[in-house]
Amino acid sequence: MALQQFGRTKSVTKRSSKYLEEALYLRLFKDGGSEVSVRQQLNEVLKGRKRVYKWEVGDTLKKLRERKLYYPALKLSEAMDRRGMNKTVSDQAIHLDLVAKVRGIPAAESYFIDLPESAKTHLCYGALLNCYCKELMTEKAEALIEKMKALNLPLTSMPYNSLMTLYTKTGKPDKIPAIVQEMKACNVMLDSYSYNVWMRALAAVNDISGAERVIDEMKRDGRVASDWTTYSNLASIFVEAGMFEKAENALKELEKKNLCRDLSAFQFLITLYGKTGNLREIYRVWRSLRLAFPKTANISYLNMIQVLVNLNDVPGAEKTFREWECQCSTYDIRVANVLIGAYAEQGMLEKAKELKELARRRGAKPNAKTWEIFLDYYLKSGEYQLAVDCVANAISIGRGDGRKWSPSHKIVKTLMENFEQEKDVDGAEGFLEILKKSVESLGLEVFESLIRTYAAAGRTSPAMRARLKMEKLEVSEASEKLLEAVCVE
Repeated sequence: MALQQFGRTKSVTKRSSKYLEEALYLRLFKDGGSEVSVRQQLNEVLKGRKRVYKWEVGDTLKKLRERKLYYPALKLSEAMDRRGMNKTVSDQAIHLDLVAKVRGIPAAESYFIDLPESAKTHLCYGALLNCYCKELMTEKAEALIEKMKALNLPLTSMPYNSLMTLYTKTGKPDKIPAIVQEMKACNVMLDSYSYNVWMRALAAVNDISGAERVIDEMKRDGRVASDWTTYSNLASIFVEAGMFEKAENALKELEKKNLCRDLSAFQFLITLYGKTGNLREIYRVWRSLRLAFPKTANISYLNMIQVLVNLNDVPGAEKTFREWECQCSTYDIRVANVLIGAYAEQGMLEKAKELKELARRRGAKPNAKTWEIFLDYYLKSGEYQLAVDCVANAISIGRGDGRKWSPSHKIVKTLMENFEQEKDVDGAEGFLEILKKSVESLGLEVFESLIRTYAAAGRTSPAMRARLKMEKLEVSEASEKLLEAVCVE
């Protein structure tokens, strides 16, 4: 790949259709957006000799980062260096962020240290600060922002926002008002995000009137226009405080601000009206959403059906579900799961099973969540073998993102206690074989329960001590006494 600093016009309208078909980002995504396919296409591009322009690389990096494809993004960014393309300070800040995401904070710190002093601007410092904040490294973040101040680097709202987000995530909302005051004292203009984090911080310490005053201050300042997200935030604060009338007033303001007919705004309205219990407003907003988006996305139906189920409006949820079935292009098991869950919760097991089977016939196989729903039902009804079958199915399928699915500690404990009570050694051992497929170590609690099951059943297991040794587990005194009987030859 020959990377060019300059070249033909950036104007897409003035470029040939042939060039657009061969644009870098189109080549990378031509076989889909999976990380494997993007990596393969990138390797082909890097082996080739076709010229690629700097602006095009920058545009592609942006698209890769938006899709969280950080490894290929880093590889492309490194190719810029190797092929002699000059990086701006902004490019270096982006590269630092990618290094942190792919190789970790120590690698990002090494990259930062090796940068020439001229490149260590507020952008690169800000990128490193953001990395510290995302990894919840409070001491390093605080020390770095102090250094930025000592170096008289121009500070915008971004580093302060990163620090405020860090304090929010680490349960220190009381520190946020002081940061806001510092921003004001240093003439750093608060943006919409700053105001929203500030409001949330005040709400976290039960200063609801303070959160309202933030909105008033935002209006008086006039430099930052309050958008629908601000009123969504305020409405959510009121809902959590049980102030439903004020919440609905904020939601009315949210609707006024949603002039661009943003889909997310409609969904927030439905969700928040759901939390106030106002079915009339939920259906009104739903009609508005359907008018604005005639090809309504699965995610919108999922949200609407979930809200109706939460309010126990199962007939309304069923009607909305049938409407979705008639117009959906792909049968999404997530949408079906909401109604399956509602049926199971109300004890309508046959309806839940029928819907699962219908979804399967329409091409939507049960996922781990589907089996979780039935697992919960069977545990509550004491049908433990069927519960074990659900665990096995969920583990076999795994999570949609490729990660393993594992039952919670509570589920494992409940099932093991049942095996103990029933003196069911074979059932317990079978369950452990299933568990091994999803967990690295079964843990002490599981093995001690297994020992008690053997003892209760009067069964022996000469290999039990060897199993404990392999797992590097030391049992309690009570379990040790039981082992003496269990481990006899």
